[in-house]
Amino acid sequence: MDLKTAVKSYQFAERTKSELIICSQLVTALAGFPDAEKKGARRMLIMVLESVRAEVQFAFHGTEQSEFRKAIDLVSEAISLTESEQYGAATLRLSEAISMVTTAAQGAWQKLGEHGLI
Repeated sequence: MDLKTAVKSYQFAERTKSELIICSQLVTALAGFPDAEKKGARRMLIMVLESVRAEVQFAFHGTEQSEFRKAIDLVSEAISLTESEQYGAATLRLSEAISMVTTAAQGAWQKLGEHGLI
């Protein structure tokens, strides 16, 4: 990984990691919503998840890192599971996506550290 890609990867990874953590918390919260509120809340949450997936896609296209590609697939699975009201499984997929993005950040951090930039 060159330095330019390392900087972009680290930046993308940190931003998307934060967004994925928030999404995971929202999916967990949705499970406890009253039935009357779940339908609308689920639709809004899916829109948020789709927006975050677009951010991860942007990261992948900007860096070509396979961890971002895997995270995209995991977020897509989380969206499908949320649509099916399988909130526990959706949270698990988001956790896996967070792990993938964290791995991308770690690799970038290591490269930046080797060059004294962090």
